[in-house]
Amino acid sequence: MELAGFAGRVALVTGGARGIGREIALRLRGLGAQVAVGDIRQPEVEGCLGVRMDVTDESSVTESTSLVRDALGSIDILVLNAGIFLIEPFEETTLQSWQRTIDVNLTGSFLVARAVLPMMRESEYGRVVSIGSSAGITGGAKSVAAYGASKAGVMALAKAIASEYAPFGITSNAVAPTLIDTDMVAGIADMSGRIPVGRLGRPTEVADLVAFLCSDHAGFITGAVVDINGGFLIR
Repeated sequence: MELAGFAGRVALVTGGARGIGREIALRLRGLGAQVAVGDIRQPEVEGCLGVRMDVTDESSVTESTSLVRDALGSIDILVLNAGIFLIEPFEETTLQSWQRTIDVNLTGSFLVARAVLPMMRESEYGRVVSIGSSAGITGGAKSVAAYGASKAGVMALAKAIASEYAPFGITSNAVAPTLIDTDMVAGIADMSGRIPVGRLGRPTEVADLVAFLCSDHAGFITGAVVDINGGFLIR
């Protein structure tokens, strides 16, 4: 089935220079959307508008989202993917480290969503997908308290947006990946043996799920957190 609902739409993917974000941007572009990619360093993704964006800086978010609107038009699809992942024992987690994780993962999602949702409300159409994590559900295996707390917040934020903006034709959902084969998990010992399907997830598989949630086929899905974890977490 070819997903519908992307022709003429403008999408913004944060943290889209590499990994899952890059695959999402390429998937949306392949489906016919005009795609902007925001990242802390000037991103270069084939066929996409690259925008330098620091999601922790309110002025940077305001300027970059305005740049996307001026260049491509009002933003219809928003994928909140920008994030960092630190492994630190709880008692060794400094306030600075904790705050940085919350700032990027959670506050960054809030700032970008707050900048884009008025465009969607005016258009009476929007798709918001937030990249959460199973760590936000379970707390994570160990030594990822800040990351787990931030991702729990991201998924709660997605639900709050869903409730408030449903009357304006806007859906908001989150996906909760586990152990996807990206640079973010490169330093972790091989965990594939703990995944029932016997392998790490692929960024393209996350991109496919996100694309579905951004499509016309998902117009009756909002406020959901969708697991994508190969059976690692069954609930």
